[in-house]
Amino acid sequence: MTNDRLSLRIVRYALLTFGALLMVIPFLWMFLTAFKSTAELNIWPPTVLPEVWHFDNFVQVFKTAPFAQYFLNSCVMSIISTASILFTSTLAGYIFAKYKFAGNKAIFGAVLATAIVPFEVYMIPVFLQLRYNGVMNLIDTMGGLVAPYLVMSFGIFFMRQSIIQQIPDELIEAARVDGASEFRIFIQIVMPVLGSSLAALGIFAFLEAWNAYVWPLLVANSDSLFTMELGLSAFQSAFTLNIPLITAGSLISILPIMIVYIILRRQILESFSSTGLKS
Repeated sequence: MTNDRLSLRIVRYALLTFGALLMVIPFLWMFLTAFKSTAELNIWPPTVLPEVWHFDNFVQVFKTAPFAQYFLNSCVMSIISTASILFTSTLAGYIFAKYKFAGNKAIFGAVLATAIVPFEVYMIPVFLQLRYNGVMNLIDTMGGLVAPYLVMSFGIFFMRQSIIQQIPDELIEAARVDGASEFRIFIQIVMPVLGSSLAALGIFAFLEAWNAYVWPLLVANSDSLFTMELGLSAFQSAFTLNIPLITAGSLISILPIMIVYIILRRQILESFSSTGLKS
């Protein structure tokens, strides 16, 4: 290895290490702050590790605000949204990838076009449709909360690419020759092959629903329907000066996301490499 290549590698790893530290340090600070007392947080020079680990901060969070209800609402919303997006994205992606019909490319192009339009642009029309739809008022209901998160245009594109790359046409044709129905092909052949892609898309869908703030703020009028993001915002307004309690609540809100990512991180990398999106 030449000196130039060695120097380049050293610089590259140094920059990556620096970038990783910039990402990790805020999370580490939040984690340690969540176990400190307010008095310890205000002393100078500041302490890195808590002098006394205040686990009761987390107990106080749940006693002060209905975080258990917020957590449950976010879980229900995220699970329904993730399940719907996985099914609709895989089904639509399969149709666009394996079925030849008039308007296939035009319709797929229209689906992709919606991905570049921010949700906030058409959020108010969606709100009005849910409120004045002539059937029922879905505002301040779980149905209204999850409605915009049932379909993801990026998910349709992602699953279409995954199906094109991972499932050859010969496999589908062989199943049809053997007498398998289209539904059986989709459930027993297509879905199992796309395990890694489904895991990656599931994480993206879960994150999108879990981190939603503006739409729940518009739709949820009662505290009993607040998600973690809304509850944490209200909690922060009430306890502005109690930073340890706020960071404890923030740590609770991101814990499910971190757990899901740690469990499924390998599937994410595999799905990106198989669809050609890694680069």
